[in-house]
Amino acid sequence: MTETASREDLPYRPCAGMMVLNTKRQVFVGRRIDMVTEHWQMPQGGIDPGEDPFQAAVRELDEEIGTRNVELIHSLDEWLTYDLPKNLIGKVWKGKYRGQKQKWFLFRYLGKDHDINIETQHPEFAEWKWAEFSELPSLIVPFKRDLYETILQKFSPYI
Repeated sequence: MTETASREDLPYRPCAGMMVLNTKRQVFVGRRIDMVTEHWQMPQGGIDPGEDPFQAAVRELDEEIGTRNVELIHSLDEWLTYDLPKNLIGKVWKGKYRGQKQKWFLFRYLGKDHDINIETQHPEFAEWKWAEFSELPSLIVPFKRDLYETILQKFSPYI
């Protein structure tokens, strides 16, 4: 980010976010490899040029947790956004974005736990677990908590 550019001048990075539920209605979360803290997150990833958000979601699941063995339960029509904290602007995503605008998908996982493989070609998670729906906001980095609260509220009728 240049000295004259401000956060408001930067666009949001288009992204797909995925809430993946197991048969116990628990949610997949991973602890990122590049995080030194104990924060966890649901899978998410950028939408490539020419790719629609659903295609990106399924691709990202394969890239991040090694499986596409899911069934769509619901998707949000609107885009949800979050802003990066000031100390991260200019350091992530080559300094091009102020945060992310995300299209969120709720999936049912159809496989077994042993089918999940976070040791993918480009691993993003150091470890993973199933978390209770209600504990998600307490697991995420603070700057994404409001986003996670919104996701919980919007997906709760479908859980």
